[in-house]
Amino acid sequence: MFTGIVEETGEIVSREQTEDGLRFRIAADTVATGLEHGQSISVSGACLTVERFEDRSWFEVFLASETVDRTYLSELDEGDVVNLERAMPADGRFDGHVVQGHVDAVATVEAVESVGEDWYFEFALPEGYDRYVVEKGSITLDGISLTVAELTEDGNVTVAIIPTTYDQTALSEKSSGDPVHLEVDVLAKYVERLLESHLG
Repeated sequence: MFTGIVEETGEIVSREQTEDGLRFRIAADTVATGLEHGQSISVSGACLTVERFEDRSWFEVFLASETVDRTYLSELDEGDVVNLERAMPADGRFDGHVVQGHVDAVATVEAVESVGEDWYFEFALPEGYDRYVVEKGSITLDGISLTVAELTEDGNVTVAIIPTTYDQTALSEKSSGDPVHLEVDVLAKYVERLLESHLG
């Protein structure tokens, strides 16, 4: 489990396409410190498993065909920046919200606006996913725990980004038309499932 609080951004320094999927080597400082084989890391919102690593330098992850199909990670190349977060320890502080690292779908940046020191990002959600979103509720975009500022009638979501989040995540690299990984609040999906069961 993750919290959606990005620890740092990493840079893809190697990309290898294989018959079974895709392998990335990602350069990182904090996140690559004290790693173990098999550890989970959120890479821009997608939970991936560490295969190899060099302490305080880099780690490698493999993207199976299911991950490639559900994410936009296959569109990334060497030099691209990704958001990184290690899985939350059992005794860790919970600063964001419950994030599984299971990408539901790919959303799209519709607009980016600078307002004072803050930034407003508008995202177009794939059809049907707006039912899991409420104003002032939580949403995960590219692995970042965000609060919904506005939900429009056509299903677009607006979030306000403070300078720290803008500067310390890969959102600063995004512009209109770019893809982002969407994970809706898992609690909303559980509620939907319970109601479906109750109502028959």
